[in-house]
Amino acid sequence: MVMVLAVALVTAIQGSAGMAQAEDDRPGAERQLLFYNHAYGVLDRETADAIEHSAYLRDFANFQVRTTTGAGGVTWTGRYLMGRETYLELFGVGDLPGQDGSFGSAGMGVSTERTGDLPTVTERLREQGVAEPVEFRQTRDFGDGVPVPWFDAVFTTTEYDAFGAWGMEYLPEYFADPRSNTEPAAHPGDVGRERYLSDGYRDRLMRDVTSVRLAVTARDLAATVPLLRAGGFVVKPVTGGGVLAKGGGTTIRFDAVPREDVGLRQVEMSLNRPVGHRHEERIGRSTLVVGPGGRAVWNFGDAE
Repeated sequence: MVMVLAVALVTAIQGSAGMAQAEDDRPGAERQLLFYNHAYGVLDRETADAIEHSAYLRDFANFQVRTTTGAGGVTWTGRYLMGRETYLELFGVGDLPGQDGSFGSAGMGVSTERTGDLPTVTERLREQGVAEPVEFRQTRDFGDGVPVPWFDAVFTTTEYDAFGAWGMEYLPEYFADPRSNTEPAAHPGDVGRERYLSDGYRDRLMRDVTSVRLAVTARDLAATVPLLRAGGFVVKPVTGGGVLAKGGGTTIRFDAVPREDVGLRQVEMSLNRPVGHRHEERIGRSTLVVGPGGRAVWNFGDAE
């Protein structure tokens, strides 16, 4: 079970694309093609270190700290909370090179469940006015120096301030490699998230990410909306600026803010079983509240 960092792809490719208006709330398709896969955020060093060494998180979730080598030998080390179909990836300031390692930088991957759906997404992006979608193939090196095809990806642009989103589709070659520790296909053409992630979540409390809230610049938001709509999310504007995207069991909210205010703000998670009491865990400058009931809410920084 491995993770991907969007910036590793963005910095490896060149290209540009058109933008669409965030105010357009029309569904992009009758059948949803893209689903929330994971999001990442760059946190302050105190919080990142507290997350890395948190004993509570190791009980709460299928939690790992690991290093991955992608295309071109690019490596990243992150802190991961993995669920049944979705996960969260967290970094500290300076963990990533250049602007991508700055406080508040973030990204998100949305993936297909069926093989062959990503080209349809790419065509829908063109129909929305994204003249040149940026396509890229990511690989993974399991340590022997031989890159294994991992997934195909599409971006609307390589120009970004602090946030990037990409569509992705896992490749058969990756599932076929026994080192990937993935599951057998549940049906023909299965390249889904549940197959990709392990069943380690069953032994912990966290089940899946159900909601994510991110603060991004207006330019980064405008580049993200076409991808969400092409994937079949219903995207609507929210009061105060930003959009709310719904579909596939995960709600994604983007608040449009100045560059200095960007960042991961909040994550909500479903639980494998309801809990009868409220537990509050302070982790660096973040607060994770678990229960009562079947959900947990994690606020970062000053988010409420």
